[in-house]
Amino acid sequence: MYPVRTRIRPVLAAVALSVSLTACTAGAVGAPREGQDAKPGGAADRPVKVSVVSPAAGRPVTVTAKDGTLTSVKVADEDGAVLAGRTEAGGASWVSDRKAVPGASYTVEATTRSAGGKETTTRSSFTTKKASLVNKLTLAPGKNTTVGIGQPLSIVFDRPVANKAEVEKELKVTTSNGTVGSWGWVKDYSGRDRADWRPEVYWKPGTEVTLDARLNGTDSGGSWFVRDYRTGFRVGDAQVVKVDLDAHRLTVEKNGRAVRTIPVSGGTPGGDKRSWRGTAVLMAKEGTINMNSETVGLGDAYDKMVDYSMRLTWSGMYAHAAPWNAAYFGRANHSSGCIGMSTENAAAFYAMVKVGDPFEIKGAETKGTVAEGNGYGAWNVSWEKWRSKSALAN
Repeated sequence: MYPVRTRIRPVLAAVALSVSLTACTAGAVGAPREGQDAKPGGAADRPVKVSVVSPAAGRPVTVTAKDGTLTSVKVADEDGAVLAGRTEAGGASWVSDRKAVPGASYTVEATTRSAGGKETTTRSSFTTKKASLVNKLTLAPGKNTTVGIGQPLSIVFDRPVANKAEVEKELKVTTSNGTVGSWGWVKDYSGRDRADWRPEVYWKPGTEVTLDARLNGTDSGGSWFVRDYRTGFRVGDAQVVKVDLDAHRLTVEKNGRAVRTIPVSGGTPGGDKRSWRGTAVLMAKEGTINMNSETVGLGDAYDKMVDYSMRLTWSGMYAHAAPWNAAYFGRANHSSGCIGMSTENAAAFYAMVKVGDPFEIKGAETKGTVAEGNGYGAWNVSWEKWRSKSALAN
């Protein structure tokens, strides 16, 4: 039982008790209609019984009226924020549009009208239990950024999400041109639950995308969200990087036209140093970073500072400058899994590409296809299969 406190305006009639709230008549407006019993205690002036149904976090606030109707309801938290709602069943009930959140105190002000036309206003309050565990999330891409046509909207959750359907219902994506897309649930490379939203095909350039994650008060299944999230981004030019590992070159196509071809060297065939194939989306432009082979399970093969580093997977595949491998550019695949090129070409390429540009990689000697959670591999899944990954698919 949740604590409920009641503050009542000056009482002019009898008090009607309920399980959750106490309602009382505070004053009459109008007189009984013809044919109604106007005597004290008669049906016409019978007090309206007001109740809040099982007030708890994660549920909409429901207010009901018996022996009368609700004419107005206001539910506000301790900060004065009001829960919008709607009256149903001809005024017999009112339901909030949003859920009550954990660890909050709410005041309910309900005005009712009895069968005899008397109006009564009651004020009561309740407090929801605090969340024992809080779930948070990380959004990509960043807010107000311009990204490539392959960039999905991606959400990584701090804690496991058992109630995927309930969470997905609160994730609203809107686009400037009515783009059709779908959420898909995958396991992130980190092992955490992740939801990505992608269109059927690459984004149309110029599309503006907004996410409203109205998660405050949603139980993810053992942990609660205690805030809402909002982000948005814009899609830039249609730019695709086509990587042919067998021909040892990459080609940048911008708006359907090849604008640069660069000789490269991919992963060494025949073992763990092979590159991945399929579509990998440029995740980040990281500049000069330290690359250590021990962090990707390749022993002590290398430990060096690398310029113009562009991340393609969480497992460690990059495109970057590799001047030490110059003898193999355009001739053979002889790297530790990355796509290497000259420093001059890497500098120009780094300036051209943007986060979200898709790299379409093909080659006979690869480790396999980039998985959905290893970076952004959603494009390697058919549209039908991707839609089936939505928690609301059935």
